[in-house]
Amino acid sequence: MTEITMPKLGESVTEGTIENWLVKVGDHVSEYDPVCEVNTAKVTAEVPSVYDGVITEILVQEGETVEVGVPIYKIEVDGAAEETEPEDEAVSEDTAPKEKPVKQSKPAAAGQPGDRRLSPVVMRLIGEHNINIDELQGTGFKGRITKKDVEKYLADGPKEQPAIEAAAQEDKAPVQPAASSVKSGESIKVSGVRKEIARRMVQSKTEIPHAWLMMEVDATNLVNLRNKHKARFKEQEGYNLTFFSFFVKAVSEVLKDYPILNSSWDGDTITVHDDINLSIAVANEDKLFVPVIKNADERSLTGIAKSISTLANKARSNKLTGDDMAGGTFTVNNTGAFGSVQSMGIINQPQVAILQVESIIKKPVFIGDMLAARHMVNLCLSIDHRVLDGLVAGQFLKAVKEKIENLDPDADSVY
Repeated sequence: MTEITMPKLGESVTEGTIENWLVKVGDHVSEYDPVCEVNTAKVTAEVPSVYDGVITEILVQEGETVEVGVPIYKIEVDGAAEETEPEDEAVSEDTAPKEKPVKQSKPAAAGQPGDRRLSPVVMRLIGEHNINIDELQGTGFKGRITKKDVEKYLADGPKEQPAIEAAAQEDKAPVQPAASSVKSGESIKVSGVRKEIARRMVQSKTEIPHAWLMMEVDATNLVNLRNKHKARFKEQEGYNLTFFSFFVKAVSEVLKDYPILNSSWDGDTITVHDDINLSIAVANEDKLFVPVIKNADERSLTGIAKSISTLANKARSNKLTGDDMAGGTFTVNNTGAFGSVQSMGIINQPQVAILQVESIIKKPVFIGDMLAARHMVNLCLSIDHRVLDGLVAGQFLKAVKEKIENLDPDADSVY
């Protein structure tokens, strides 16, 4: 009988809540079959079985929260387990899981096997870092990929990839919530992600003195520039050039000039971050995730558009990892995707600000003494008044406004 413990689903994750058991006592599972859904403060993920065998006991009930390393169920493993290398040891010290072949997307290189066998540790690393398996060089027995091979690949940096990703919904929020299945008069037990959202929102509103300001922006140049290039961009890159990408790019550039907005509050200390890691709010059914575009200021508009598309697709398929959700320093939210024209965002602590990008609306606007039809958008900024005041917040918002209004609608390229 083998006890399986609560896995660690992120670098800073210390506990998890069993949201849903996908198996029951007596069920036979194969290696990598999902066993349960676990919710942490960062992500909800399916936990796969690391063995072929029969579930003999469930030790933690749905809704219970336990620390990483605490046993959550027992399994009777089929037959004798095969040996693995020491660095690829799985949950139990005396029993290691069998490896499973992974199909290649193209023929194997000379001297390598046609199907690669990966340990659960290696599979987890590949999944967490979204690695193309065809770029990994195995140094293990018969060319097998080991944990050290993956770590070396990550340390050396990946090769350039073709920029092809499934397209995000054009001009919409990265992920739209599904139609509600809630019925009138129904009582709903709050658990999992919704419970964690509730806790964090109450904590944010209770602890942070929110202040709010809004600025109207003429986005006509942006609309014309984006419309000029969107078809060719989609054809060349494989994903959409959305309006939201331009706003995220503008924010990433302006934060370099106003680093105090790229900070966090910790007791009596304000930490101003070196990296600009932009969180983007993503809704999926009744769940809200805030994945992060790392080092956004170092990315081109194309790179930002690709990141938004990639994170959106991972959210839709429940494949966001703890690493995808970690390290955000400022949040940009595409509330306009739902038709909103004005909103007051709740700050994603310990960050000190969140920017809401509202709907782009075509309406009559006076330019001098002339009336013209222009594409207008409201930018709504919520700030932590312990760290920021109206002056610096207004200067930041004005700088973002100028970035958007000064785009060249006739530019030959957006790259």
